[in-house]
Amino acid sequence: MQISEVSSSREQKAFLDVSRELYKNDPEWVCPLDSDIQSVFDPSKNTFYQHGVATRWILNNDQGQTIGRIAAFINEKKVNYGDKRIGGIGFYECIDDPNASKLLFDTAVNWLKERDITTVDGPINFGENDQYWGLLVEGFKQPTYGMAYNHPYYQKQFEAYGFEVKMEQMTNEFSLENGLSPRFVKIAEYVMQRKPNLTVKEFSPNKIDSFAEDFTSIYNDAWAEFENFTPIKKDYVIETFKKIKPVVDPGLVQFAYMDGDPAAFVMCLPDVNQIFKKFNGKLTLWNKLRFLYLKKTNFITRVRVVVMGSKPKYQNMGLESVLTYKCFQHVMNNTNMRDIELSWVGDFNEKMQAIHRGLGAHPSKKHITYRLDLV
Repeated sequence: MQISEVSSSREQKAFLDVSRELYKNDPEWVCPLDSDIQSVFDPSKNTFYQHGVATRWILNNDQGQTIGRIAAFINEKKVNYGDKRIGGIGFYECIDDPNASKLLFDTAVNWLKERDITTVDGPINFGENDQYWGLLVEGFKQPTYGMAYNHPYYQKQFEAYGFEVKMEQMTNEFSLENGLSPRFVKIAEYVMQRKPNLTVKEFSPNKIDSFAEDFTSIYNDAWAEFENFTPIKKDYVIETFKKIKPVVDPGLVQFAYMDGDPAAFVMCLPDVNQIFKKFNGKLTLWNKLRFLYLKKTNFITRVRVVVMGSKPKYQNMGLESVLTYKCFQHVMNNTNMRDIELSWVGDFNEKMQAIHRGLGAHPSKKHITYRLDLV
């Protein structure tokens, strides 16, 4: 076996193609768009390169066939936590072979060690945790857009190398076929009646700058207390909003304001993976036209709740319930989408898990973020 760092266009292509080969017989797998994966490793498109570094490798067998891949990253804004220096690995793919797996892990870990990393988290993304984050260990069914999917045997490979569970990430789901839970509706309507200073606005693609400002304010306040949190920049949010603009339904992104102050948000997206499954990762001109056509024909039946949050001073006021209610009202009244995926909630976030239970959702998937201590 031979492992090589990705540098040439041929190696970049092999990095993408290996997943197509490994999952060619898996009917549930959806090939991520090549352009999405490439952008993670493109300093001109990924703002994390402004304060970090990433690299990737491919593994070939003795016949020259690519049988695995892995990436490693260091985010200088998050690397130092207490007495730890934390790096990450991700985009791991490998045949079911312990020697191949060990070689991939050794290569990435040694690269991180050379840069004084003492702790490795993975599989994670060189970006925010709404995409390509965690190892799927339960619920091996078609992934929604951005959610990690992998072979079941990867869990054995991670744990055999010494990775231990850092956190579990639960995804829940429910259907709107029979409407929303009456109790949930009652809570949302009660909050709206009792909060005359509450204003709700849906996202407008023509006002990206304003909504990016509000999103950044809420997000950085809401997540400030979580481990190793680093505030996001408005530029990153604007970049994200522009990226999702072709697929976003404004009624599925709602903001709450208390006396004009940005207080909470909920972001949901139509599950474009239902269309992308047909593309095998290739967003050609023809596939772009197919996408526009299928999107207009109500081909998409599933919604992914990507993220929700509120500033601490407005928590326990039911604002997330109001915004979720508004989103799902829009779904029922204006689309044929009925399946809702609530992804993903860490095992440390009991408050959000309670909201999911209040919606009548049930567990559908579990991902694990692993940690490996090197010293």
